[in-house]
Amino acid sequence: MSYSNARIEAFNNKIKVTIRMAYGFRNTDNLIAMIKLRCSGPPIHLPTPIL
Repeated sequence: MSYSNARIEAFNNKIKVTIRMAYGFRNTDNLIAMIKLRCSGPPIHLPTPIL
């Protein structure tokens, strides 16, 4: 039986993309919070303003 590391690689890629998006953050707490938001289970939809 062979195993694939596709899920780990996808998770690693999501973290790397998040780090690139967070370039310029002043502290690492904001980066860690952003990674936790993007890698959490259910999708979180932030409220959008009504025009």
